[in-house]
Amino acid sequence: MDRLWQLLEDTPISGGPFNAQTVLLSLLLAFVLGQVLAWVYYLTHSGLSYSRSYVQSLILITVVVAMVMAVIGNNIITAFGLMGALAIVRFRNVIKDTRDIAFIFCALVVGMAAGSHRYLTAILGTIVLSLIAIYLYFTDFGSREPHNGFLRFSLRGSLAADHPVAAILRRFCGSFTLISVQDSGFGEPAEYAYQILIRDPAQNEEFVSELEKVEGVENISLTLQEKLLEV
Repeated sequence: MDRLWQLLEDTPISGGPFNAQTVLLSLLLAFVLGQVLAWVYYLTHSGLSYSRSYVQSLILITVVVAMVMAVIGNNIITAFGLMGALAIVRFRNVIKDTRDIAFIFCALVVGMAAGSHRYLTAILGTIVLSLIAIYLYFTDFGSREPHNGFLRFSLRGSLAADHPVAAILRRFCGSFTLISVQDSGFGEPAEYAYQILIRDPAQNEEFVSELEKVEGVENISLTLQEKLLEV
């Protein structure tokens, strides 16, 4: 354990000597830390673009980058040669989610730290990045509460501020915005369209039932949009 801790604390600027022991330790550490990043991504992922191959790639990228750093070592000529060889490779996959790109960068940096014998930096960096990702997930940081529903109904007569429909909207909705009113002017009921923010989706049936009780209200249509539509 003393030898292992000494290796973890030994983080020289030059990266230290490369031998079988240090290379093996670098690859094993990169594999473990890549697993941590992959698990954090798996547990905090939300949306429809989940890919098992991407999660596995986070682990492989971390190990491969650590191996690249071991191959380069302190040799500048090898580094330039490897850059030229990698320039031939063309990656065609398009990553649409910027959060996925951030995890790729995390895997690259952790792999570089592990491969260059900066073990303590790799471990602390992985812990900090994982805690940040978990914090952002559980606090739902950056999300907004836009209108999550669309309400349409027909009404005979005018919709004044003291109308029962307005009172029902204030009761069940955190906010509501009138989008359009279509009135044919030939005695037909006017069609109203609202964007609404429902306070409690569990009360949707009660919400519609209360609207149906209002005299003159017909053809009620309530459409909800999922939070996954957030881009």
